[in-house]
Amino acid sequence: MPQTTTILKADGAEAGKLELADSLFGAPVNESLIHQAVVRQLAGRRLGTSDTLTRGEVRGRGAKPWRQKGTGRARQGTKSAPHWAGGGVVFGPHPRSYDQKMPAKMRRSALRGVLSAKRADDELRVVEGFGIDQIKTKTMLERLAAWKAGGKVLLVLPARDEKVELSCRNLREVRVVLADSLNVVDLLEADTVVFTRDALERAQEVYG
Repeated sequence: MPQTTTILKADGAEAGKLELADSLFGAPVNESLIHQAVVRQLAGRRLGTSDTLTRGEVRGRGAKPWRQKGTGRARQGTKSAPHWAGGGVVFGPHPRSYDQKMPAKMRRSALRGVLSAKRADDELRVVEGFGIDQIKTKTMLERLAAWKAGGKVLLVLPARDEKVELSCRNLREVRVVLADSLNVVDLLEADTVVFTRDALERAQEVYG
């Protein structure tokens, strides 16, 4: 039996039913696969620009501090050695890429698993539209309350909508993404995921 969900109007009233694609909202939830996708995405955000100087890269300090014998002190070859203040760093970080490879098929499977879990936990909302004629945060709060979208909210749009985006700008718990840019981290962090009807159709077309 196909899964269905209720479509909500801007005021929270029901506007009908919509069938959900089993491939996107009835997929198996593989926790290890989802974890791998999360680690990959977070690793990809790291810049990897940290850098330290080795003893060969420290400027100057190449002269021998004192003669080899006769001073009573331990012999030293250069002040760029790691045990000298201002000397090179041993095993310090250097620029690198933290990107992790993950096949597209596995990434899609992880995304479908998260969406299926959101659906099973009743954390999914589908709305006709936002009904926002002007940029106003208060109106957006009223819409979210009518849809019972609490906690951290992820709004999924079919395309850029300046009025919606600017109305959410001052809401710390609300994030806006496009339907073709869904990712597992944003979905997992959200307590409620709100799709517009057009956004849901676009997501099912892209990821289904």
